[in-house]
Amino acid sequence: MTHTQHSPPDARWPLELEVVASEPLTNAIRGLTFKSAGGGALPGFTAGAHIRIQTAASPDDERSYSLINSANQSGHYEIAVKLEPNGRGGSRRMHALQPGERLRASLPKNDFPLHGVPHEAVLIAGGIGITPILSMARTLAASGARFQLHYACRTPGDAAFREEVAQSCGAHAHLYFDHGDPSRGMPLAQVIGGYYASGAKRHLYVCGPRPLIDAVIATARALHWPADHVHFELFGAPSAAPGDRACRVELRRSGRTLDVGPQQSILDAMIDAGLDPLFDCRRGECGVCALRVLEGTPEHRDYALGDEEREQQMCICVSRARSESLVLDA
Repeated sequence: MTHTQHSPPDARWPLELEVVASEPLTNAIRGLTFKSAGGGALPGFTAGAHIRIQTAASPDDERSYSLINSANQSGHYEIAVKLEPNGRGGSRRMHALQPGERLRASLPKNDFPLHGVPHEAVLIAGGIGITPILSMARTLAASGARFQLHYACRTPGDAAFREEVAQSCGAHAHLYFDHGDPSRGMPLAQVIGGYYASGAKRHLYVCGPRPLIDAVIATARALHWPADHVHFELFGAPSAAPGDRACRVELRRSGRTLDVGPQQSILDAMIDAGLDPLFDCRRGECGVCALRVLEGTPEHRDYALGDEEREQQMCICVSRARSESLVLDA
């Protein structure tokens, strides 16, 4: 559970990594391999895990990257980084790294693990979301488990690891290229199917752009998948959506009224006002920041609250006001 204060830098960044290799995988995606700068063994991890990397001098400037080499942990970490031309510069720094350069990183953490009980896995990836999904596919293939991998990109040239996916996953792999025409994209209802098919319960794993994740979750719900059989991963807070507008938020218990800008979350407005709200993921996944709505109509954008919970609460890290104002129990 996170508050506004931060841990000491040495506690947040226990690993020092050295770049071993840097190579382009597509025009926009670069593969990076690291070893321990001190020459020791790197901590192990399981498929779906990620590390946070300090991308600038400030300990607060960080990015999270999935570890790809779950089935081959011979003393190194492999990640892939997509260049974001309109980002804050972290991906540009990562793309500029050369062998021998060093940076600080966190210990591996897994918020997106494979389910522990044997099952058939349906893996869905879009774009750079292939990184944790490929790690899962490698682990499942090595263990002989049943799985399907569905990978969507705009063109074949945009698909990192395309040849490996096709070769190592064989008949398990299905690739989709819409060339900018959504009607030629992945047929989600057909891909997902029922959660209990071929006599075995299945689990669904998806990573990629937020619209893909939202569509997969909605399709699985329509096909009556249990929520605990649908797993997904998001990195970073969502960007503002077209049409987002400013709103006024009254915090009833605090006696404060905040003007929340169209590019600002309610959580950030509270922090900027000197308040200390509880929060953790900033992505709408954990529900830690949820507050009770006393008046007004929220626009829910979280993944944590159920339908009944949404009748009374909202996640202030991602959700906004549909009405001109809100009154929250805070």
